[in-house]
Amino acid sequence: MSWSTRELAELTGTTVRAVRHYHDVGLLEEPRRRANGYKLYGVAHLVRTLRIKRLADLGFSLTQIAELGDEDQHPRKALCVQEIHLGRTLDRLQGVRTEIRQILEQAAPVDLPPELAARIRHTGLSDADRSLLVVMSRVLDPAVLTAFFETLQATPPSAAATTFEHLPANADMRTRQELAISLLPRSRTICAMLPRLWNTTGFRDTAAGRTIEQAVRDLFNPAQRDVLRRIGLMIRRSGDHSR
Repeated sequence: MSWSTRELAELTGTTVRAVRHYHDVGLLEEPRRRANGYKLYGVAHLVRTLRIKRLADLGFSLTQIAELGDEDQHPRKALCVQEIHLGRTLDRLQGVRTEIRQILEQAAPVDLPPELAARIRHTGLSDADRSLLVVMSRVLDPAVLTAFFETLQATPPSAAATTFEHLPANADMRTRQELAISLLPRSRTICAMLPRLWNTTGFRDTAAGRTIEQAVRDLFNPAQRDVLRRIGLMIRRSGDHSR
């Protein structure tokens, strides 16, 4: 009994293209050919192709199947390794599924840790503040970030925060200074709290400090950065950063 490439593919539940690929990568021996050049596959080819298809369905790559060699009929060791790998994959996917459910239920953004994303939904953070928070979530310890955000949440909204958000890049020096003074005591925005982080001894020289400073440079315009600088100077002079 012999079969054509198409018939072999149909019997094994694969495709003609896949069978040809098995030949190309050395997994399946070339069959004999008819006088007209058409391939004639025998039982050995059928069994081999079914085995390749079965191993592929079990999650083995063609490279892994090739490495099994003569052990592919019952590759116990490889199957044990694959079972462990699939278990870990399932655990990871279950965790991802749980997180997706939380995001959907909370209508939370996807670029922040779930516990933080849920908390900022209704805080009214500006786009720049929110982007800065995303950066901070990647470089700060979660406990530090949580404490920082709790402090931020505890401060009431202010007109100064809105002014800072819309401050034009060419704002004059008097406006900048007055805004810095207004933001210093109580501000709901990140701009008033950041100096407390990077005025800590040595913080600005750490990777986290440099990353946050770069984010501030990219997210805020020159006038806003100057307001932040002025706040930092006032905090250092008053000793506020030690509280």
